[in-house]
Amino acid sequence: MNDAPSPLAGKPTSASRTTLSNIMTAADTNLLGTVHGGVIMKLVDDAAGAVAGRHSGGPAVTASMDEMVFLEPVRVGDLVHVRAQCNWTGRSSMEIGVRVLAERWNESTPATHVGSAYLVFAGVDEAGRPRPVPPVLPETDRDERRYQEAQIRRAHRLARRRAILELREKRAADGIED
Repeated sequence: MNDAPSPLAGKPTSASRTTLSNIMTAADTNLLGTVHGGVIMKLVDDAAGAVAGRHSGGPAVTASMDEMVFLEPVRVGDLVHVRAQCNWTGRSSMEIGVRVLAERWNESTPATHVGSAYLVFAGVDEAGRPRPVPPVLPETDRDERRYQEAQIRRAHRLARRRAILELREKRAADGIED
């Protein structure tokens, strides 16, 4: 994928930052009685998709989820806040960082950080082909740090992809089937 800088005018990080909140119910639980990780992952993808669409000004699709880290269990009755922002952009791709917080719906205690994720979205046109997205313009020192960290994650994704392709090509050249 060609991710040279976009010719579009940049947008500040705050322009697309969003928070989605949801109360967890019994329908969200797994066999252990805590909220199913897949429910949290859907909320993460929903929030990240909203940010990607807002930032890109149009349709965007999930290309990958780099990592989803679950730090604490989420329980029935927790009010879950999923905060997302665009950390980095290429020509057509965007890294969206997501932080998941949970608090008891009926208590005034501070929310607990229960999970984090990084997703890559691609802006797409009506035919589903990649389209240019605006650059993200970090506004704070924290935004700048996230931008730089996203560049490192991108370099790692590309290096991993290259290494896997090289291994597959070598195995194919050696006549080894996968």
